[in-house]
Amino acid sequence: MTFLPIVDRELRVAARRHSTHSMRLVVALVAILLGLFFYAANLRTPPRLLAHHIFEGLSGLALLYCLASGRRSTADCLSEEKREGTLGLLFLTELKGYDVVFGKLAATSLNGFFGLLAMFPVLAVPLIMGGITSGEFWRTVLVLMNTFLFSLAIGVFASVLSWNPRQAMGTNFLLLLLLAGALPACAGAIAYFSPSHRVVPELLYTCPVYSFYLSTDARYRWEIGHFWWTTGVVHVLTWLLVALASWLVPLSWQDRPSSGGQARWRDRWRVWVYGDAARRKAFRTRLLDVNAFYWLAARAWFKPAGVWAALVFVACWWLYMRAVIHFQWADEFLILATALLLNTLLKLWIAVEAGQRLAEDQKMGALELLLSTPLSARDILRGQWLALRRQFLGPLLAIIAAQLLVILVVPPDSFQSDLRVRAFGMAGILLLLTDLVALTWVAMATALTARSPNHASISAIFRVLILPWIVFGAVAVMANLWVVTRGASAPEWRFYLGLWFWLGILADLAFGLPAWWQLRTRFRQLARQRFASVPSRLAR
Repeated sequence: MTFLPIVDRELRVAARRHSTHSMRLVVALVAILLGLFFYAANLRTPPRLLAHHIFEGLSGLALLYCLASGRRSTADCLSEEKREGTLGLLFLTELKGYDVVFGKLAATSLNGFFGLLAMFPVLAVPLIMGGITSGEFWRTVLVLMNTFLFSLAIGVFASVLSWNPRQAMGTNFLLLLLLAGALPACAGAIAYFSPSHRVVPELLYTCPVYSFYLSTDARYRWEIGHFWWTTGVVHVLTWLLVALASWLVPLSWQDRPSSGGQARWRDRWRVWVYGDAARRKAFRTRLLDVNAFYWLAARAWFKPAGVWAALVFVACWWLYMRAVIHFQWADEFLILATALLLNTLLKLWIAVEAGQRLAEDQKMGALELLLSTPLSARDILRGQWLALRRQFLGPLLAIIAAQLLVILVVPPDSFQSDLRVRAFGMAGILLLLTDLVALTWVAMATALTARSPNHASISAIFRVLILPWIVFGAVAVMANLWVVTRGASAPEWRFYLGLWFWLGILADLAFGLPAWWQLRTRFRQLARQRFASVPSRLAR
């Protein structure tokens, strides 16, 4: 039999896909645009320092791409096969565990890998400009490749341990925090609480960010051993995770009777999530009397508690900044940073929750069953809105009340600071409300046609939240170019405030209104769109 036959097949299939070739072009164009953005933003700096800034910005974004792209590509690759019942069929043949794991890695990571390769020529431009050395460039390339493989290994190992996509993504993220964040957090705690404040570098070896930090010439010259040790440890962890996934995957698809301890823990978890029998009955009766889909989307009664716990964590962070780092109560940075953190947390959470239920039902075929009942599209949408209101209305009101209290009551450092805080605070509150409405409609609309719940959430977040910031950055760069070339005065903060606010409102209207209209008028057409035949590009 051919060595790694699934890899051979997947590479042949991928070579015929249009996305395999277009992905490299798209990522390269994005990298070029980002390079131009960093160039324009640092136009006043000397040429060598300018090239160094461009390389730092592009390589930092490439590192984030490696950490996110690999895990996102492989997070649900094997758990989806288990849900569909096709993973066990593979092991009726002579295939081994490593054949399946490497085949899935090749099938899911090829586009991300080609995207990473497309970034390297753009990263080499600062080398030609004289801002970095060849050693610094090739060490950064090595770290990025190593990080991408590490991210893939985390994703495929988490997928072996999971059954549903939400569990796979959660396990994926927790595993990354455990491997790359737990020991560095211990090193930070030791450095903070010890009298000598000494950092133990050996505890940072499992973190790819540490090897990226040491790849520059200034740090590599003094920390050669630490750089190669952390690179080697991350690489060994990658192969260890792949080996464990290959060993576990033949055993993970079978249904086994749970032991007594596992059954007890599962029952306790179910009671904690859904409540005991009496609470479930009362809760179900109350929700079903209001709306059937409301019960389906909100039957996990603990969800509001999770949002409140996140708000308590942010409040503790704020108190820590005040008590330990000695920020003043009326410090402008502390107020605006806390408001931004709270608003962003709530927006991302609602973007995930708004389309999760519909996307899962659409993927499993349960949405067709719901639409065959007397439930109308309006009932489904109303039930989803009621579920979101139950989970987020209380925390939303608490966030708005806290921001208004801080904006209107806390004494300012100066008149100008007070004016900025109040202007940004009120604009942030208004934009929070409009963003939440737009995110909900866009997430529900994209959930009906997306390939997975994660794609629905990411699409809504990109359109409503990320795209306005991209336009904001482009306009800010053009303003900077105008200032440098024309010798004009730099825009005041009121210009950037108005630009940020109105771009957000425009994005909410541009994406939220069409999504609302489609859900109200074309819900069933969108729900059955995945069954319709897709015409060729030439026909379109």
